[in-house]
Amino acid sequence: MRLAGKIAIVTGGGSGFGRGIAETFAREGALVMVADCDTKRAAQVAAGIGKSAVPFTCDVSVKADVDAMVHACAQTLGGLDILVNNAGVTHKNQSLMTVTEEEFDRIYAVNVKSIYLTTLAAVPEMQKRGGGSIIITASTAGVRPRPGLTWYNGSKGAAITLMKSMAAELAPQNIRINAINPVIGETGMIEQFMGMPDTPENRAKFTAGIPLGRFSKPSDIANAALFLADPASAFITGVAIEVDGGRCI
Repeated sequence: MRLAGKIAIVTGGGSGFGRGIAETFAREGALVMVADCDTKRAAQVAAGIGKSAVPFTCDVSVKADVDAMVHACAQTLGGLDILVNNAGVTHKNQSLMTVTEEEFDRIYAVNVKSIYLTTLAAVPEMQKRGGGSIIITASTAGVRPRPGLTWYNGSKGAAITLMKSMAAELAPQNIRINAINPVIGETGMIEQFMGMPDTPENRAKFTAGIPLGRFSKPSDIANAALFLADPASAFITGVAIEVDGGRCI
C-alpha cells in the first residue's frame, strides 16, 4: 500500500483522469476526497470506491468552494497530504479569433486561478502534517502548443510555470509540487480537443503524431500521479512528467 495513512483531494475526480487517480489512490491505501462540480458524478465515484472515499461538490474557480473543500477534508478525513489539481476545461479546437471572452475567462479561472485558490487553502493544512505533495494535471499543450487550442495552451503553460515557481518556494516546507503532461486522452473532452467527431478515422489523424500509437488513458495518468504522491518520489519536485507516448520528442 504505497499511500497508506495519506489523505488526498482529487479535483475533477468525477470522471476521466480524475476518476482514475482517485480510484488508484484509494486502492493504494489513501483516504480520498473526490471533488467535482458535478455532484452526481462525485458521489458515484466515491460510492464506487467505498468507505475510503467521500464526495464533495466544488467549483475550483470559486474561493468559498475551495476553502470549504479543504476544510471539509481536514475535518472529515483528518488532514491533507496530497492535492491533485486535476479539474480542467478547454475550448473547442478552432481559430484563436473565434473563442469567446466568456470561454477564455472560464478556461483561465478553472485551469489557472484554481491553482492559486487551492494552494492558499491547502498549504496550511499540509504544514500541520510536516509537508505534502501537490500534483497539477497540465498538458503537452503547455510545452508543445499547436494551432486550434491557443488559449487553452496558454493556460497549461501558465500551470507549468506556476508549478516550478511554487516548487522552489515551498520546498523549505517539505511541500513538493509537480505536474503531469498528458497527451490527448480518452476523456469526456476528447471531441473538444479534436474539434471534430470522435471516429476511428479522426483518431488516426491524432495518433499519427504519437510514437506509441494511442491516446492516453486514465490509468496512464493515475500511475504517474501515484508515483508523484508516493513517498518514494520524495526527492522530486518542480518536474513536469510527459505522459504522452512520445508526443513531445
